[in-house]
Amino acid sequence: MEPTHVINSGEKDELTVTDLNDDNHYVRIARENWLGTSVPRKVRPDVLKRDIWDTLEGENFSFRSLSILENLQILERYLWPTYTDDSSNQHVLLIVLLLNVKSRGRLPTWAVFSGRPTSFPSLFHRVLSMSLDSGLAAPLRTQLLSFVLHAFQSLDVELVRKECVPLVSIAVWHNLFDPRARETRIESNAYLKRAWRAAGKRYDAADEEGKAKLRFDRLWLYSMILDFLDRLYDSRPSTSEDAVYSERFLELLTDLESQLPTRRYVNALLHDLNLLPAIKLSPFFGEDKNELFRDLYGLLRHFAYFSVDDHTGTQLSLSESDEAHYKILARLQRVSLKNFPDKLTILALSNYASVDKRDELQGHLSQLTDDELVDLGSKLGFRTSYPKKSKLVQDRAFYTEIILAAHERRKTFQETAAELSICPTEETLFEPTLLRNEVYDGSRPLAIPKLNLQYLTVGDFLWRSFILHRCEAFFEIRTHIESTLSRLRPHSSGPDGVTKFDGFSRMALPMTKPAILDVAPPKVGQDIPPFVRAEITLDLSRLGGNIQKEWESLRPDDVVFLLALNPTDGRGVRGRENGSQTSAQSLGVAHLRTAEVVQVCDENGRPLRDNRATNVNGYDNFGARRPRKLVVHLDAEMYKIDSERTESGKPDVYESLNLIVRRRGRENNFKPILSSLKSLILSDVPMPSWLQEVFLGYGDPAAANYKRLPNRIPKFDFRDTFLNWEHLVESFPGKAVECAEKGGQCSGSLSILEMIDGQVSAAPERPTKRRRRNEPEPTANEEPQSDMVKVQTYNLGKTGPYPTDAPKLNHVRFTPKQVEAIVSGSQPGLTVIVGPPGTGKTDVATQIINNLYHNFPSQRTLLIAHSNQALNQLFQKIINLDIDERHLLRLGHGEEDLESDSDYSKHGRVESFLQNRSEYLREVDRLAECLNAPGAHGNSCETAAYFNTVYVEPAWHRYQDGLRDSDTTTADLIDSFPFTAYFANAPQPLFPPDASASEVTDIALGCYRHIEKIFSELEDIRPFEILRSARDKANYLLVKEARVIAMTSTHAAMRRQEIASLGFHYDNVVMEEAAQITEMENFIPLALQNSKDGMLPLQRVVLCGDHLQNSPIVQNLAFRHYANLDQSLFLRLIRLGVPTINLDQQGRARPSIARLYQWRYQELGNLPIVETNPEFQKANAGFRYEYQFINVPDYKGVGETEPSPHFLQNLGEAEYAVAIYQYMRLLGYPASRITILTTYAGQRALIRDVLQHRCAKNSLFGLPRIVATVDKYQGEQNDFVILSMTRTKRIGFLRDIRRLTVALSRARLGLYILGRRAVLESCHEYDEGFKLLFERPDRLELTTGEMYSSCSRNLDDEVGTSTMEGVEHLGQYVYEMTQAKIAALKAGAENATALAPTTAADTTVDDEDEEEPASYMDDPEE
Repeated sequence: MEPTHVINSGEKDELTVTDLNDDNHYVRIARENWLGTSVPRKVRPDVLKRDIWDTLEGENFSFRSLSILENLQILERYLWPTYTDDSSNQHVLLIVLLLNVKSRGRLPTWAVFSGRPTSFPSLFHRVLSMSLDSGLAAPLRTQLLSFVLHAFQSLDVELVRKECVPLVSIAVWHNLFDPRARETRIESNAYLKRAWRAAGKRYDAADEEGKAKLRFDRLWLYSMILDFLDRLYDSRPSTSEDAVYSERFLELLTDLESQLPTRRYVNALLHDLNLLPAIKLSPFFGEDKNELFRDLYGLLRHFAYFSVDDHTGTQLSLSESDEAHYKILARLQRVSLKNFPDKLTILALSNYASVDKRDELQGHLSQLTDDELVDLGSKLGFRTSYPKKSKLVQDRAFYTEIILAAHERRKTFQETAAELSICPTEETLFEPTLLRNEVYDGSRPLAIPKLNLQYLTVGDFLWRSFILHRCEAFFEIRTHIESTLSRLRPHSSGPDGVTKFDGFSRMALPMTKPAILDVAPPKVGQDIPPFVRAEITLDLSRLGGNIQKEWESLRPDDVVFLLALNPTDGRGVRGRENGSQTSAQSLGVAHLRTAEVVQVCDENGRPLRDNRATNVNGYDNFGARRPRKLVVHLDAEMYKIDSERTESGKPDVYESLNLIVRRRGRENNFKPILSSLKSLILSDVPMPSWLQEVFLGYGDPAAANYKRLPNRIPKFDFRDTFLNWEHLVESFPGKAVECAEKGGQCSGSLSILEMIDGQVSAAPERPTKRRRRNEPEPTANEEPQSDMVKVQTYNLGKTGPYPTDAPKLNHVRFTPKQVEAIVSGSQPGLTVIVGPPGTGKTDVATQIINNLYHNFPSQRTLLIAHSNQALNQLFQKIINLDIDERHLLRLGHGEEDLESDSDYSKHGRVESFLQNRSEYLREVDRLAECLNAPGAHGNSCETAAYFNTVYVEPAWHRYQDGLRDSDTTTADLIDSFPFTAYFANAPQPLFPPDASASEVTDIALGCYRHIEKIFSELEDIRPFEILRSARDKANYLLVKEARVIAMTSTHAAMRRQEIASLGFHYDNVVMEEAAQITEMENFIPLALQNSKDGMLPLQRVVLCGDHLQNSPIVQNLAFRHYANLDQSLFLRLIRLGVPTINLDQQGRARPSIARLYQWRYQELGNLPIVETNPEFQKANAGFRYEYQFINVPDYKGVGETEPSPHFLQNLGEAEYAVAIYQYMRLLGYPASRITILTTYAGQRALIRDVLQHRCAKNSLFGLPRIVATVDKYQGEQNDFVILSMTRTKRIGFLRDIRRLTVALSRARLGLYILGRRAVLESCHEYDEGFKLLFERPDRLELTTGEMYSSCSRNLDDEVGTSTMEGVEHLGQYVYEMTQAKIAALKAGAENATALAPTTAADTTVDDEDEEEPASYMDDPEE
């Protein structure tokens, strides 16, 4: 079997519904052989070979055909169930091809093999054996290699890991060239000695078949590398198939080198085979067309020489890397002096700085003959011989390159990162390597690092993140500039080639050359100026008021882009054609520079925010709009380079700048984020020791769990977590709950728990091998002990006589799983909480924060969320807990959306402190007056503290003496209370007449606590009296006063350097929406502080999220699918096996709606409230069903449309969604309880247009609460959701089942889904989710005579229905309801219950009539 075709895996067009109809060849084969049968049929060789394999081969293995077969479930229902050891090679190859299709589509892959785990080793061995077959066509070998590559990327799957690990075990060291060097290497490390001995014992104990497999495993990678080198040095001309195979092989080697478990032994083998020098000198490497191969080689070289100990995983510091490098150079000098004293004496005596330079070292080696050079290499320990059949050219150049590569100085990853600019130019923005990423389709690898399951070191993770986020940022900037220029339509005009613009963009303005105002002198030891200040004049005269306001609202530190456009052909900008790459030349971009805004000024140079002379929109008193001056800081590094170019006689770049481009603020934060990442790489911030190995992915996944940590807290005060004793007992199922108080009665309302884990007594030591031959295995002395919870309770004393003094207590009855999460999150260590929709993740997080706040007064907690909305929801719940608001702080934008009367921003908190100061000082004056204490005690916090010390505390101490006197009566206690007059404005009587002595004492203590709080808060406010500047006050608040600090992950990334430089420290991190945050954004909040004693003082990390819902949003397909940039730390930890706490009861949706997505979660049940509350039992007025899928056919013969790339719309579904909304509004549904969701931004825009046209100006309808995409609505909910699926041709990215999970779980009471049934049925991933939906009619069924406010029908009640035949029918129905409503309102009718037609049959629309009802569709304002 040796096909000569090329596997066409680069097609971009996706499957459509028509591809899966009965006319398709593969559909007919599927129906005949595996579809529609529950038991897999035996494979018929003629079907497999003739009907499937030969047909695919004739189509060059079209990716479209393979996708059809994958969609028809050939792998799950035919190929794998019938696979045996005797299966043909075509059978194996088809399994490989289909799995690669799944992998490319990011679909679940290995789960299909879990049903027959015993057969998988046989399949994997067949794949490995076939991958070594040099007679197999290169495209098929590439597919086999891709299978293995995907396997090594899935080491979290045990089935796969068992087959992959032997291929990269210590046994591969049998292939090392020098046995003595190998023994020396093994003897140097105790772990290696144990591993080597264990491998030897395993081989000796195996039978002949087992030994053969072990030999195959240890030879596989070695043989593959030699075969790869033969391909590179093959004398025949290379083909594109050879290039793809070679690129994939480099990708495999890079993946092996970039993870410690696979790198540990492979790295030594690669260096032993001199692989990197061999690749570099190969003819294939030098071919011009193999640019991607050379870039992949550079990435492999980076990881092969990465400064890490391969066995311990310890990252080498710069000094340790230098020391290791100098040892290698010293060995070279010793060997040279000993064996070649006549020729290499100068080399031996030279300093290291000259020896490690490639040119100088090459000059020394040139004095040796060829034989001497080989001898030198041998004595240095390099391999000098290869198998006789090898095509590798072993000449003088080869041996010279081996020695040079081993001894030259290489840049560290820190030095590489330091050289990369974070400000784009025309060269870096349109770099060919970056442009290649824009046309990624999965058919070839990319020369960018991946975010893997594991990382070599923290520095390695940061380096990869920096490279990828820099690429992503530049991609977004480039896309924005392309879009802006396409709107501007620049072209050259006139003999001088002046650039003119025929179009318009609100994001860009023509400009004249910037005026350089100031170039600061470089600091000592630097050659780059600290800043270059320039001024740009903006002509806003042609702009509308809103657009002008946007330009005038540019804020300090906003980044703008200055372009020099020179469209040389006079035709204007040429955009992308057919998905091709866009170059700077095609856009006419001659130069591009960045600048940071300092301030916006008026024409006189006065800051605009301080100039009150102009009127609205910038008009002066004469009506003329004046120009604006934009003061900016240019990119100082590029300014220095440009100045040097100008001095050398080249044109001045800044003279040619003629366009300024801005971006929206939320999209334009790339510079501070990249700066934070770069500073972290260069500063080498350590991880907490208890978290580092788990974060990197090594060792015991449970090592960071509180049960494994030595600082576990034995007793913890859970305060109001439990509502009562019954709740406490039921919160610990399977554990013995025991009251530890005297008498065994716990009557308090707050709880202190001591957790005692059940233990098994240690078994006696195992006897020696000789003694235990005939003895039974030792056993534990006792049976396992059950877990126990010892409880102590107490009551919270009175905190004051005023209602506002009462503490805010928890009222949530937490489930056992929620309690488990709270217990874990309150303890030191890592807690990962998986919260399906509606399971109360936010309530759990707030209770954890509340417990930490009260148990550890000196600790500070950082609260992180992905979005402002989620952060505000969490913060809102924290405000309602018993946490003093002076200790709360909300950083970043979005604070204004908090539903609170208080301002929790930095400056708002400062103002609050100063306002409280005035109020408290007035209270001090009033207290002084009551105590008859003369003096101005309320002048300042200092005088108040003096008053407290001299008057208040002595008075209280005297009263306490009376409390301790046994002769004091209750009346004496009341009469002697010194602060009675002060509390005259409290609810009276202060002391009830029938109060006992203990009750009086408790009231008095509460009163004094109220007074203590006044002076305590004044003491905290005192620094704000001393600090003068607002900035100092805000920084003090952040660093010293706040104890719960909330910010978004983006704000943390942007302000990391600024916050850490203030000396900000914290002990706990709680992350909400952790599964929606990229790993970089997960990491930076852990490193917002500088280290103490070489370590970060972090004690707890709590991650709350749901990895089965949407992942982080990444725009570029290459970075999302290939580099895994959308991977979250939350998901990676779950894949690594870190213990999770899975919340298991939802309280959001009706049980019937929850069933639509419960299949995605293990044991997800319902809280009692959703089963008993009448709200969830009552039917939705006017609807037969609480949820329904409505099949929407083509509207006017048109289904989905795509006005611009990826901007998908469906007018039929948009009209249907708005018609349902109007129908609900006419029945009295509140608009605030209705949400319209869609899966595409284009459809959202269309629905908004239809709503604006039909509803916005009509008071009967108004607008719904929100119209949003599913992705943007994650974490939100509403009572009623109308969902538009949009697609009618193909499933597209909706095949990602996580998006479906989000869409189905947003509704509480009603969910109505609009879509094309044939499209959704074609996606078998949707089978479980839509099985219940498709059991009901797919045409909307309504009920008549019901109103929202008065409907009493239950879900199970039988009711007459009216079926809507389509959008036209529903439109006519709604129109007639609207007319009836208007007539009723005009007639002054008070009861409009029966506004709907009696039956929908009255408004039936003829199916053949394609015209829409003009009265509804064309006259929405009626």
